[in-house]
Amino acid sequence: MKAKYLHAKWQKAMRLRLDYNNMMTEFVGEEQGISQGDLRAKKDVITAAFEAVRAKRGTGMMGWTELPYNQKEVVADILATAKEIRKSCDAFVVLGIGGSALGPIAVMQALKHLHYNDLSKAQRKGPKFYVEDNVDPERMKALLDVIDVKKTVFNVITKSGSTSETMSQYLIIYDLLKKALGDDAAKHIVATTSENKGNLIRLAKQEGFKTFYIPDGVGGRFSELSPVGLLPAAVVGIDIRQMLAGAAFMDKLCGETRLRKNPALMSAALSYLAMEKGKNISVMMPYADSLRYMSDWYCQLWAESLGKAENVAGKIVNVGQTPVKALGVTDQHSQVQLYREGPFDKVVTFLAVDGYRTECAIADGCEEIPDVNFLCGHTLNELIDAERKATEYALTVSKRLNRTIYLPEVNAFTVGELLYFYEMETAFCGEMLGIDTYNQPGVEAGKNATYALLGRKGYESTRKEMEAAKAKKDEYIC
Repeated sequence: MKAKYLHAKWQKAMRLRLDYNNMMTEFVGEEQGISQGDLRAKKDVITAAFEAVRAKRGTGMMGWTELPYNQKEVVADILATAKEIRKSCDAFVVLGIGGSALGPIAVMQALKHLHYNDLSKAQRKGPKFYVEDNVDPERMKALLDVIDVKKTVFNVITKSGSTSETMSQYLIIYDLLKKALGDDAAKHIVATTSENKGNLIRLAKQEGFKTFYIPDGVGGRFSELSPVGLLPAAVVGIDIRQMLAGAAFMDKLCGETRLRKNPALMSAALSYLAMEKGKNISVMMPYADSLRYMSDWYCQLWAESLGKAENVAGKIVNVGQTPVKALGVTDQHSQVQLYREGPFDKVVTFLAVDGYRTECAIADGCEEIPDVNFLCGHTLNELIDAERKATEYALTVSKRLNRTIYLPEVNAFTVGELLYFYEMETAFCGEMLGIDTYNQPGVEAGKNATYALLGRKGYESTRKEMEAAKAKKDEYIC
């Protein structure tokens, strides 16, 4: 029987909507807004970006564009492995950083119970789930206080196998596993890495770890729809086939040549024009706790992809837009004051949900206090929606650029759509800016300095440079 999410009618009902009214001059004024004329003036740039992405898809570092289509056998293996993990362990821990961690966290938060780990095992129907995305020693100690390594499977995720943070965690955990389990230790490690190169694949073959591969053309921040994100999702019972179907559906929308029919291309064009107008801060503000960590995932995708010193011609351009995360309604009480009355340097993107997965009525009471009693007879669903609309209105009348992405509901299909939408927007916008969207020289510089400080061979010259740097002055420390 054909799955519900494969029916065209259902897919159409689950289509994301991009509302960009409040980016346009008709709503925020000539000085701050974007006009139809602005879009027409950049038609050649927009068209060239679309054609470049279409020509490059599936090649180089754009292998991520094929992930919705080319993983049938991999998905079957992931589902079988996930089933065994759910049977055999009490906890599943991701060891990774950056894209290896942010995507799994965002998808888990979006699609599972918001207090998943606090549910009983019978309610969860899967292991507790943890992501260790930092090397704070107190964090590692805290994890070991709440798990039993003998009943835990660890998913080590690093394409290169040389990511210092992930491999340091691996060394600690595998040592504990060998001490606790001896020859059975390897059964508690799943490696997600490159098939052809790097340290982790070598270790996986040497130790006999179960292994999944990150395709060569898939970088970390574009990897959530690969085994990087699919295995953790499957372990906790998320329908990964439905996620991939959602991504494929969005891919078809993003293949539309007409700008106004292509949501990611339109969003990229608006972002590009906003940057030209000095809007160098991009705020993502979900009005759903389920989507709060989509902001963290988006921050890496947008910042690492677009923040570049040079364009592809080698010219210094120092482009990019700083991503900022906010949460509605929480940050109406902390950040919106700045967004409404501070500098005109931001674009705010709201994530809205048409239908939440539950309804919560506000109880009757406080009849003698009208300022409270007016809430009675309403629901939290109505309240959060009213607060989003009110914030949108407040920004718009203050001539602050904002737009809204609507999810009909939060499910595996719409989350797949959302992930792919932002990946495509990033690809389009990178082409408009004329940069290499997929490199990260700024990140590599920091990595190299870390290697030098810790004495890694081959980085002696970097260490000498650091040691020769100007010494700090005590007078500037108070």
